[in-house]
Amino acid sequence: MIPQLPHMIYNPAAGKGQAGKILPQVKEMLHKHGVAYDLTLTARPGHALALSRELAEAGCPLVIAAGGDGTVNEVINGLMQARLNGSSRTALGVLPIGRGNDFAYGADIPHELDEACEALAHNTRCLIDIGLVVGGDYPQGRYFGNGIGLGFDAVVGFEAAKMTHVKGILSYLAAVWNTIFIYSNAPVYEVSFNGQQVQKPFLMVSTMNGRRLGGMFMVAPDGNTGDGMFDVCMEGKISQLGILGVVPKFIKGTQEQHPEVMIVRTNKIHIRAVEGTIPAHADGETVCTAGHELSIELLPGSLEVVTRANGKCA
Repeated sequence: MIPQLPHMIYNPAAGKGQAGKILPQVKEMLHKHGVAYDLTLTARPGHALALSRELAEAGCPLVIAAGGDGTVNEVINGLMQARLNGSSRTALGVLPIGRGNDFAYGADIPHELDEACEALAHNTRCLIDIGLVVGGDYPQGRYFGNGIGLGFDAVVGFEAAKMTHVKGILSYLAAVWNTIFIYSNAPVYEVSFNGQQVQKPFLMVSTMNGRRLGGMFMVAPDGNTGDGMFDVCMEGKISQLGILGVVPKFIKGTQEQHPEVMIVRTNKIHIRAVEGTIPAHADGETVCTAGHELSIELLPGSLEVVTRANGKCA
C-alpha cells in the first residue's frame, strides 16, 4: 500500500538531545497548522537514511526530516538512493531543530518552529540542486544538500561534535578556537576545476551548494541551491594569528577581501592530497578523517523541497 500521508522522521538526539525534549511542542505546532503526518523516531545513526529510502520506494509523497543537518543529510541520501532504484520523486520537508540548521538556511526554510510548521502546511515547493562526493569513506558516493568542507572547516566540525558542555552556535566558536592550535599547518592539495589546476597549501576548501556552515559562517555569501553551480571557497596558507583575524570576515561573508581567500564557481571539482591528508565532511557528516582524493559534482534540479510559505524558488 502506498503511504498517503507525509511521514516525519524525527531525531530525538538532534541538538544534543534538545529535540527530544521539544517533541510535544512540535506536535502541538503541527496540529495548530493542520499538518497531518505519520511519525517515526530514529533510534541510531543511519536510521533516517534507511527509513527515508524505504518510504520513498513505497511511494510516500513527502518525507519530513526533523532534526539537524545530519538528519537532513541522511534523509537526502535515502531519497536519492531510492531515485537510483527507479522510485518516484518523493519530496523533502524539513523541521530545523538541530544546532546549525545550515541546509534549511540555504534552502529558505524558516528557522523558527512555528514558521517552519506553517511552511509545511502551505506546501510551497522548489527544485534544488544536490551534490555528490566520491572518495574517502564513500567510494560509492554520498549525497549532500548544503556543502562539503575540507581541511580546517572539517576539523572544526569534528571538534564541535565532541563538545557536550557547550551547545548551539557556541560549540562551533569553541571548536574554531581549538582547531587553530591543532590544525595550523596547511596541507598541499591539487585542486582541479573549470579546466584549471591549482597546487598549493590550502588551509580549507569548502564546496558549497548552500551559503552557510557552522550556523554562522557565511562561507558562500552568494550561494544559491538552485543555480546549477557550486560556490567554492578556498583559503590558502594563513598563520594562527591570521586565522583569528579572518574568522570575523567569514561570519560577515567578507572573507574574499583577504588575499589568501578566493571563491570560484563550478559544477565539478577534484581534490587530491599532494602533502598531508584530507579531513572532510558532507553537511557535517564525516566523509573521511585522512583521505587522499575526492571528486565532487553537482546534480542540478534533483530534489523537490518544501520551502518558505508563499516564498519564491531559489
